[in-house]
Amino acid sequence: MSDRERQHWVQVLMRARREMGDARLTQDMEAKKKARATVDEAKQALGERGPVWWDDGTPDYNRHLIRNTPYASWYEGLPQGKS
Repeated sequence: MSDRERQHWVQVLMRARREMGDARLTQDMEAKKKARATVDEAKQALGERGPVWWDDGTPDYNRHLIRNTPYASWYEGLPQGKS
């Protein structure tokens, strides 16, 4: 992804997040639903959601509690408040 394309999707994401906040304040459920869909689209375009983009054979621990991953002991060793 080019820097220009990435910047485009970041702008789309930020605008959609603002729209979600506005919809939440006005309790406009249809606008909130539309904004959520746009957030999801932008996050997928940025590689933050959707299928994993790497192919080195390592497992995807996204959406796992840290205590349920091989990184649990490392996380426990971090100084408090640094996570």
